[in-house]
Amino acid sequence: MASPAADDYLKTVYAHTEWQDSPITPSVLAAKLGIAPSSVTEMVKKLASAGLVSHVPYGAVRLTDAGTQRALAVIRRHRLIETWLVQEFGYGWDEVHDEAEVLEHTISDRLLEGIDARLGRPRFDPHGDAIPDAEGRIDREPFVLLADAAPGHAGRVLRVSDQDPEVLRAVEAAGVTVGTEVVVTPGGVRVDGVDVEVGDAAAVIWLTA
Repeated sequence: MASPAADDYLKTVYAHTEWQDSPITPSVLAAKLGIAPSSVTEMVKKLASAGLVSHVPYGAVRLTDAGTQRALAVIRRHRLIETWLVQEFGYGWDEVHDEAEVLEHTISDRLLEGIDARLGRPRFDPHGDAIPDAEGRIDREPFVLLADAAPGHAGRVLRVSDQDPEVLRAVEAAGVTVGTEVVVTPGGVRVDGVDVEVGDAAAVIWLTA
């Protein structure tokens, strides 16, 4: 069932468990997509009938192997487009998510391949999310959520969630971005010897383990 809506569902299910282990429920899926629970129930049934997800009533929604490959293909498009917009057009990392949401459904496979080649086959997008290759393979280092990291833990910022542009701007203004070397402190992180408070952003920043 080829449709942008189906792709958005599969991408959201995949992304939910990409950086943590709790499976996604229909109610959480509805909240993430901003769609009525009844509509989510109907679409999940269709995806299950197409062999793309597995689901039992009131239980978690999980991707099948076929659903995972489909999700990775969409995610590849999204993250390559984000990287393209930042590197080629000067977009900020807080500006690309919504643009990519639209473009991922419209560009051709030929253009996508051209973008990938033009960018030098990047492995990660501007937020630190892994970009699947054309075969769906991804690279990811062991990680820990900043909120779960013990004080004194030293690591490199691997990823900052792109869901809230304001958080991205605040984190960047504090001198924390993908690749920054930090030491965890009780109130945030230490960057180049300077203590930085990150507040609620600790829940959307991942470090090397």
